[in-house]
Amino acid sequence: MMTREKEIYKVTLIGSAGNVVLLTFKFIAGLLGHSSAMIADAVHSLSDFITDVVVLAFVGISAKPQDLSHDYGHGKFETIASFLIGLALMAAATGIIVTGTMKLVAWINGDDLAAPGWIALWAALLSIVVKELLYQYTARKGRKLDSQVMVANAWHHRSDALSSIGAAIGIGGAIWLGRRWTVLDPLASIIVGLMLVRVAWQLLKTSVGELTEGSLPEDTEREIVAIIASVDDVHDPHNLHTRRIGNRIAIEAHVRMDGSLPLTVVHDRATAIEHKLKERFGDYTHVSIHTEPIKNK
Repeated sequence: MMTREKEIYKVTLIGSAGNVVLLTFKFIAGLLGHSSAMIADAVHSLSDFITDVVVLAFVGISAKPQDLSHDYGHGKFETIASFLIGLALMAAATGIIVTGTMKLVAWINGDDLAAPGWIALWAALLSIVVKELLYQYTARKGRKLDSQVMVANAWHHRSDALSSIGAAIGIGGAIWLGRRWTVLDPLASIIVGLMLVRVAWQLLKTSVGELTEGSLPEDTEREIVAIIASVDDVHDPHNLHTRRIGNRIAIEAHVRMDGSLPLTVVHDRATAIEHKLKERFGDYTHVSIHTEPIKNK
């Protein structure tokens, strides 16, 4: 059976191979078709390839078990990879917006934007299909493996597909409607760029929250409290602390039990809590339960 790490490697390598083929074809199509939009789209595919390299470099580290230097494992390295992908996506989106704005300003000032050739349009259409397929495949695997970095990388695939849609609209409009409509290219790229900024912001927000020890969502914490309280003899779960460590979570909580219970029973109840939480959130969930006696009045 393939391990989680190897599965992530396999999915990422498939995406990386697709990126190499697409960016090569896009650069050739952009040059032969005299399309600056397609060359910009090729640069976007290049950024996808770079993020694939980042994923391959960091996933191996994050999969390492805990050791003397990392008592909670190396899961944060996966979060760092997600953060870097978010930065790369934000940079690519900014570049698309700036390039599109410069073309739009040039068009407003009376400059003629070059009409691209058919090969550029075919390259854009091929990119849309291939990158959307890679997005669906990577996102599905990422959710199955509970890998934030894979989901982030999937969105980078979709960002390239959206970029190619903008390029296809501009290129197709210039070919079918004539030179006066070549402005569709920069307009579409600006809109797509703004969409990508939103996606990049969500990725950065999530990864920064984890790196700064942000708590789990309130509904998840309520579920944790309910699971703890469902164990026999356990009362008043409090002082709950939660956080994510890559694809794992850490849970720490205090509970109260009858002070007259034997130590073995108290230990069994704490173990039962741990088992229930791991059944819900995964075997690698870090659980720490502190028990307190109920003070008799």
